[in-house]
Amino acid sequence: MIEPFSTALRKETAVLVALINQKQPEHKTHEYLDELAFLAETSGAITLERFTQRLEKPDVTTFVGKGKLKEIEQYIKAHEVDMVIFDDDLTPSQVRNIELALKCKVLDRSLLILNIFSIRAKTAQAKSQVELAQYQYILPRLTKMWTHLSKQKGGIGMRGPGEKELETDRRIVRDRIALFSKKLEKLDKQSATRRKSRQKVVRVALVGYTNVGKSTLMRLLSKSDVFAEDKLFATVDSTVRKVVINQIPFLLTDTVGFIRKLPHTLIECFKSTLDEIREADILLHVVDVSHPSFEEQIQIVNKTLSEIGTADKPTILVFNKVDQLLNAKHEMNGQDNGEYDYQPPVTLKELEKTNLGQNGAAGDPEDTIFISAEKKINIDKLRQAIYEKVADKYFTIYPNYARTDYHSMYNDSDV
Repeated sequence: MIEPFSTALRKETAVLVALINQKQPEHKTHEYLDELAFLAETSGAITLERFTQRLEKPDVTTFVGKGKLKEIEQYIKAHEVDMVIFDDDLTPSQVRNIELALKCKVLDRSLLILNIFSIRAKTAQAKSQVELAQYQYILPRLTKMWTHLSKQKGGIGMRGPGEKELETDRRIVRDRIALFSKKLEKLDKQSATRRKSRQKVVRVALVGYTNVGKSTLMRLLSKSDVFAEDKLFATVDSTVRKVVINQIPFLLTDTVGFIRKLPHTLIECFKSTLDEIREADILLHVVDVSHPSFEEQIQIVNKTLSEIGTADKPTILVFNKVDQLLNAKHEMNGQDNGEYDYQPPVTLKELEKTNLGQNGAAGDPEDTIFISAEKKINIDKLRQAIYEKVADKYFTIYPNYARTDYHSMYNDSDV
């Protein structure tokens, strides 16, 4: 696997860069930089400063204007910064030009996310998926990686070593892409075989934005030691556990979290992981209701689900982390235009009476549950909601079991 940048000896320092424009107003830009800072922290870097500039579109040469680039350069020299991270993807020429100007490492959002995935991947399949995505990211950028080699000369038989080595590296990268593609095809077939063997079992998949508490909920429902951490992309590998509620068994899958501007190469490479979502019978869409942009995160997840063809699956919308809203002291700050700052309710009942609880975020209000996985708030209600949907599917698979006769055999106790 391609090695992520090392942070073993000391934490590297970074500055963040983003643009403000009509599509991305200032308040949104600062929210996105908060997320980018969290990504940098997850990758092991310390953010020292943030730079923003108002531009309708990125400069084709250096992404930001010359004046802003000079300002960033002065800060980097004064504070000996290790890297600069941009919140958008950069072209190969932009990376080269910025590196020449700043004399430090330059990362864009996709490369930072790929680095985190390379750190988080544990299984052979996940490692192969990430490495394939890395090579696909590198291939179009190889042209700008050989400025240290001597210049080529024109004429027959006079090609310089720069072009020879570049072509050699292109061939190596293409060979690696082919190798990992074949390897993943084999692993995908094995995964498909495993999923096929589960056709007689109800499957439930946890989906949602990254760091909303899916793995914590997985641990709670499955009562297993699933890794959970307050960092982005704590889970890269799919984790499947058997769960039983009221004597009805089902398989619960924890999947990789979605995020804004998730690299397309990763989406393609994580095909088998996304197949776990495609082939699930029921989705638990987990949302961090305490996050200021949770509605946008819902839209991002719904858009991604729509793109992979799973938007019409039976879904329970699970608003997690309500403990961070309950009993909060708040004041309604009236504005001159008649609008009010959003202020959270102080009780669970008040939460359920809000538009989110009543409208189910444009879904069925009966399929909307407010919980706290960490504090175990309202978990019984969630279990009941899961049970009802799982039971409907279970008795469709096994029609010979009458629901009433089946329950007469048991005491309906939760596992």
